[in-house]
Amino acid sequence: MGKLVVTEFVSVDGVFEDPGGSEDYEHGAWTFEYDRGDDGNKFKLDELMGAEVHLLGRVTYEGFAAAWPSREGEFADRLNSDRKVVVSTTLTDPEWQNTTVISGDVPAQIAKLKAETDGVILVAGSGTLVGTLLEHDLVDELRLMVFPTILGRGKRLFPDGIERRKLRLVEARTVGPDGVQVHTYRRA
Repeated sequence: MGKLVVTEFVSVDGVFEDPGGSEDYEHGAWTFEYDRGDDGNKFKLDELMGAEVHLLGRVTYEGFAAAWPSREGEFADRLNSDRKVVVSTTLTDPEWQNTTVISGDVPAQIAKLKAETDGVILVAGSGTLVGTLLEHDLVDELRLMVFPTILGRGKRLFPDGIERRKLRLVEARTVGPDGVQVHTYRRA
């Protein structure tokens, strides 16, 4: 049985919108204002290397597919060659290698993907998808890289309306010189 892991860059006030600056958010690229250091970079690389499947929403998928195929290096090579599953009702013919599309009955399809996967199913970004996964209690672990900023407005990671979820903190550490925190939570 696969383990579904949501990994996100998030502000202290819970905003996860446009951390890399590719969208039209007023504070876009806010994560680049902080140095997460070698430990933070290693955390992200280890996370990627430990993934069996990358599960993405359409918007995040399109951003990744536009950026990563032209890049080189260990991170890019792995992401480009790994299996990717994108949840979309509009995308039918993905061009990024090793990509399949889920378009209907998302909770059932994700449950099936979990049953067919032996390792980690990693979800990055993908706000609408993460909301659906949380709503249907399909998330096994949350990995939050919390940046020491309050953005004041923007898309929040945890939407109103989801049911309470009880979690257990299994790791908390500071990475880099700017006080970026890595928090890992599992189901209680």
